[in-house]
Order: sequence, then structure tokens, then C-alpha cells
Amino acid sequence: MALPVVVIPADFPPLVSRSPLLPLLDRLADVRLHLDRPQSAAAQIERIAEADIVLNSRGSLSFPQTILQSLPRLKMVAVCGIGYDSIHLPTATQQGIVVCNIPGRTAPIVAEHALALLLATARRMAWMTAELRSGRWPGDLSLSLAGRQLGVIGTGHIGCEMLRLARAIGMQTVAWSLHPDQAKAEKFNFRYVSLPELLQTSDAVSLHTRLSDQTRHLLNAERLALMKPTAVLINTARGAIVDSAALAEALQKRQLFAAGLDVYEQEPLPADHPLLACEQVVLTPHSADMTQAGVDLLTQGCIDNIEAFLQGRPQNVVNPDVLSFPQSPTDTL
Repeated sequence: MALPVVVIPADFPPLVSRSPLLPLLDRLADVRLHLDRPQSAAAQIERIAEADIVLNSRGSLSFPQTILQSLPRLKMVAVCGIGYDSIHLPTATQQGIVVCNIPGRTAPIVAEHALALLLATARRMAWMTAELRSGRWPGDLSLSLAGRQLGVIGTGHIGCEMLRLARAIGMQTVAWSLHPDQAKAEKFNFRYVSLPELLQTSDAVSLHTRLSDQTRHLLNAERLALMKPTAVLINTARGAIVDSAALAEALQKRQLFAAGLDVYEQEPLPADHPLLACEQVVLTPHSADMTQAGVDLLTQGCIDNIEAFLQGRPQNVVNPDVLSFPQSPTDTL
């Protein structure tokens, strides 16, 4: 019996191909790895045409309705991470395609990166480094964080880990979520407040909510204007949660102290993007979980999800309605 075909259509920048665990997938499937991005939707469809399963590393490709409808053989998309906003779930469900993610495994690693961005932006480390390289010895003040308030937007695995880390360096903590959970608030020693109150009272705001119709441009010009001019904004979630043009304007007008960003509305970040002209930013290339430990955890998570699916017991399914379809997606493999 032929093995199912697993296509990794765009492992760029490299993620799963960096992990020594990837060859473990060979015992389950005929694995076809591409190390570059397809240059068009037609090229993307051509790469995936024979796939039973797609492993979308880094969420590097989008799967809108038109592409999913062009892939009648496809039965599963394994997302190499927690976010699945790149996939049009209603169409996936209609097509009988199971979509699985990896919740929580790299939460400590991503939260650590968010904390690093917070410390680097508050202490103006990137700007000071640039000043020293230019032969100057700056005497400007930076922002200390102990005793100040961190507001976290989104209290899933990563958000709660960020709240824990913030408490460890002496910060006060508040949070806002579309789905508040009082048990989490008690466990991690924070309190829920309204979004306007969080923005108005926090000295730093860190984003950890998923991207959806409800959270797209959640921080627009109006909401950014609520923040203190001495506040820091951190985003390791999804770029489109923030209106990047409004953020760049707020930074240029000194309406915010600084921003630390790992994600952007357009990735890779265009060379002429206005955020690159803001001196009080620290920017990283969507790399919060890009440590060897993080890469291995994500790769193993994908392999576990694919194996469970092939055994007829799909796990971490983000479109569970697909499992109630009369014909199980696994019947055709």
C-alpha cells in the first residue's frame, strides 16, 4: 500500500528542515520538502496537487478558499505552530480537510522572546547600540520596569506565561481577553480589566491573542491614542492585530515610548516600511520560537498530529465540525 503524501510546500525561512526529528516523518509518509516559496498561487497548487497532507511550516503560505477548492485530494493541513489564520477554515471544513495546530508547546519560548523585546525596548538597547556604533555616547534616559504595570491582551498559554515572567521581574499585571478565565487570573496573580482601562493605565502592553475578525486592527489609531506616551508596545502574536501605519505614526510623533515587534502585517517586512524609519523600535523576523528547542518541539508536534490523523484519531483539531461529516477524511487514505 502506497504511503500517504505529505508535502511541506515552503519551509522558508527554514524551520522543520532544521530539526533532526523531521526524518521520523519518513516512516509515516512520502515526504516532499520544498525550501523556497512558490512564486504564484498556481505554483502553490502545483506543489500540493498530489498531497494528502500539507505541513505548513511557519504558516508561511496562505490557504484561501480558491486554493483549497483546487486541492480535492487534500485531507489534512498540519500547522507548525498555534496560529491558523492563514487557512480559510469554513472552506477547509466544507472540503473535509482537517486542520490541526500545536497549542502551548512553545509558550515558554515565545514568552521569553516577548520579555526580551520588552526589556530591550524599555532600556532602548537597539538605539543605544546604534549610537555607539556611530561614535556617540548617549546620555538619554530609559524606562525601568519593576513596579510598573504590564497589560497583556490574550490569556492563552503564551499570555499567561508572559504574565508569570512579568511578575518575576517585579511588575504589576492586568489582562484583557475575549474569553476571560477567572481561574487563570487566580493562578497567575493578575486581574482582568476592560480594554480601554488596560491601554490607559499600563506602562507596557504585550499582545498574545489570536488573529480573527474580532481582533484584526484591534489596536487602531484610536486605541493606540489611549496609551501613555511613556508606554511600550510588544507584539509577538500576529502583525495584523495592530494597524502598523497607525503605530508608525504614533512612534514618529512620540505618542509612544517604544515598540518591540516580532510580527508584521506583511512578511517579510518590506524595505520601505515606515516602521523601519522609527528609531525607538526593536524588530525581529517572526522568530520568537526559533530556538533549536522550539524548532524541535514544533516539528515533533506536527509529526504527532499527522500520526494521530493517519491512525484515525485526529487531535488538536481547530475545525472540529469537519469530524461530523458523514465521510471521515481518513477513509480515503
